[in-house]
Amino acid sequence: MPVRTWFPTEIYCEPLQAAGLAKFNAELIDECRNLRDYDAAGRKWSAKNYPGGYTSYASMNELHRFSSTFAGLEKKLLRHARDYARTLEFDLRGCTIRMTDCWVNIMPPTAAHSLHLHPLAFISGTYYVATPPGCSGLKFEDPRLDRFMAAPPRRTDCKPSHRAHVTYPAEAGNVILFESWLRHEVAANRVDDERISISFNFNWS
Repeated sequence: MPVRTWFPTEIYCEPLQAAGLAKFNAELIDECRNLRDYDAAGRKWSAKNYPGGYTSYASMNELHRFSSTFAGLEKKLLRHARDYARTLEFDLRGCTIRMTDCWVNIMPPTAAHSLHLHPLAFISGTYYVATPPGCSGLKFEDPRLDRFMAAPPRRTDCKPSHRAHVTYPAEAGNVILFESWLRHEVAANRVDDERISISFNFNWS
């Protein structure tokens, strides 16, 4: 073929497990909301930096070390992270993949999460706990976007791999993994119910 594809950006999306997700998520919903009630420092930080929403990112971001529920989630996510790392063909022989950070995000109506990336990690992701119909998905940006310079716009019917942005719907029970350098955002929640997710980072040594 005269044209080949190089430097792919690969995103992983898969249910956390084959069965039992409703029960597991019900336990997580209770724990996430209880954490918000308990975490005064997190609520204070969120009021300034995450308007309308709550995140434990700046207050309690190693939940897998302190909660048996989140430790159980860590074990389940680690299997997916290993599968994803194999897909990316990282040479991790003799190395250990470990979760370094794990925190809760609760987005009531109007809350949004601006464009960002996750430094000091190699795989990042989110697990969806509660996703009311119509809530915002996870939007990814083409990492080359600031280098397009004089490029014309894409046709509206271009194939998905040529788009400048792609949005993965938020679906309770799904795990989304991506390389930590990939910028992403969540648009404002436009529905009346809370969107609840758990974000995390993996590193290796």
